[in-house]
Amino acid sequence: MDDTLSQNESSKTCPQCCCTTSLFFNSPNSQNTKPSKHHRNSSSECRHTFASSTTSLIFPNTYFTNHESLPSYEESFIEFNKVFPQFSETEHVDHVRAKEYSHLSFSNHTCLDYIGIGLFSYSQMQKHVHDNDDDASKTKHSLPQFTDIPFFSISCKTGNLKTLLLHGGQDSEFESAMRKRIMNYLNISENDYFMVFTANRTSAFKLVADCYQFQKSRKLLTVYDHESEAVEAMISSSEKRGAKVMSAEFSWPRLRIQSTKLRKMIVSKRKKKKKEGLFVLPLHSRVTGSRYPYIWISVAQENGWNVLVDACALGPKDMDCFGLSLFQPDFLICSCYKVFGENPSGFGCLFIKKSVISTLETNSSAGIVNLVQEKKEHVEDSFGIDTKMEQKSVLKLHLHQEEPFYLTSFSDEFEKGEPSEIKIVSAHEELKPSQRFEIEELENQVQILEKGVQESDKNGNFDLECRCLDQVDSLGIILINHRARYLINWLVNSMLKLKHPNTEGVSLVKIYGPKVKFDRGPAMAFNIFDWKGEKVEPVLVQKLADRSNISISYGLLHHIWFADKYGDEKGRILKDKKKKDHREKIGITVVTVALGFLANFEDIYRLWCFVARFLDADFVEKERWRYTALNQKTVEV
Repeated sequence: MDDTLSQNESSKTCPQCCCTTSLFFNSPNSQNTKPSKHHRNSSSECRHTFASSTTSLIFPNTYFTNHESLPSYEESFIEFNKVFPQFSETEHVDHVRAKEYSHLSFSNHTCLDYIGIGLFSYSQMQKHVHDNDDDASKTKHSLPQFTDIPFFSISCKTGNLKTLLLHGGQDSEFESAMRKRIMNYLNISENDYFMVFTANRTSAFKLVADCYQFQKSRKLLTVYDHESEAVEAMISSSEKRGAKVMSAEFSWPRLRIQSTKLRKMIVSKRKKKKKEGLFVLPLHSRVTGSRYPYIWISVAQENGWNVLVDACALGPKDMDCFGLSLFQPDFLICSCYKVFGENPSGFGCLFIKKSVISTLETNSSAGIVNLVQEKKEHVEDSFGIDTKMEQKSVLKLHLHQEEPFYLTSFSDEFEKGEPSEIKIVSAHEELKPSQRFEIEELENQVQILEKGVQESDKNGNFDLECRCLDQVDSLGIILINHRARYLINWLVNSMLKLKHPNTEGVSLVKIYGPKVKFDRGPAMAFNIFDWKGEKVEPVLVQKLADRSNISISYGLLHHIWFADKYGDEKGRILKDKKKKDHREKIGITVVTVALGFLANFEDIYRLWCFVARFLDADFVEKERWRYTALNQKTVEV
């Protein structure tokens, strides 16, 4: 009972993604409805068959004790396709990667540290840059092309969250288009939810904590097997406002939710219809890849909790399997970045159910932002001078003056981007015919540009192209989920095949959370141990991986519960981690990797080969001397 829910909460197969999910019932009020025995058995059999066949077919009865003995990439890929023959059906992802994300191949860069939703493709960014540079090929009277503006910046927005939600704000066409595109992507209805742009994921969590009614509903209950900066910010703010903070625990060694304890914390003994507090649940762990049963949302709602769903670690299109219309959480948070493997900056998205807005408190709300569209640079004018849109705006303002004017010359400063040096004369002053002709031509061009912007605003036809979102929509959830399942399970199994060449046969890698499993998420937490059994610090592993052009992360697993039979391991495994504020966090520091939808077999093979290098007992020392020889700062071990 510690590791799983009761039998009457058995899983239900999601027809959209052809995988087993934890949507245990057809409606929020029917959680005790039992599926048929045949369905339960076939689902369990499918999962078991996948796990057993994967384990037995990948390098059967084989262990690798030397990194030089690993099979080549070509050999490994052939064997991989034998184990997962359906992988070839996902090759369209490879075509997208080659065409739209060429920088990953050119730089030979493996990105395993991206979590969230990508907006644009690399080729889209390159098109924007090249179009700006190629001014000679521009048509003089072209309208603004918003599809050429993949990037933007953010600026702080004043005011408080509740006022913004009740009275709205003045959004630019760019913001409205971005909001609509993201909500469509996530299948979230504007009739049910209001969306707020935040500076980042942490800001979104803190916003909820700052405005939630903790004076009346005093509890905050979170379900995280790892330390999260965003959740820590929420906890800190909630405690200052009088909240009682509680956390779920996770059973060692598989890190499954301690169901009995969590249920006791959720179930209310009071009969009064009063909100217990705020229940925060990620749909799966962004560190270990553990998936959590969605039934917890329903249990919390039925016992008087407001629910915040953390969707930041969702895979592409997973919201299609979530059943948002069934659960209707009060808050939902996700995060977006600009370009995978190139530009991780972006923003957070906070979705608030419209029916709970009136219950929020009117407090200061730092973290709300506006999206500021980048100006399209390099608009060619009739003088053949490469000017900027901002400079055109100065000219446009003068066009609305009652007294007509003419621009007669540009100074050197204007060419450098200083519009204050434009020389403007009255129409009553004498002009040469050539000057008058040139000014009329320039005036016509500005009017055309202005008309295009006005028509775009009037018709609401802001043509915003988020090519990464389009690609994910086109690929679909079935293809993406199947591909991730094959890759992550091959990686997990292959990592466990690495052992030190000593008599004890010490495993090189320890994996935390689910191992080979049909419905695990595409993330993995692990540690590397030397031949003596001593852990190699995750921060060092990350630095050495970065030197091999492999981007990975590290984190802290916490809230771990040890049964009596694992009591001897507790003191040896759990370590204190000093924080910047001198607080101590007890947990396990781990290396983490996450597979995005663009991950391919070469990415995981490169990571496997890198980890295998630690089988060389002198690998770390060799790297230390190499680092020193290159006149770089020595890595402290």
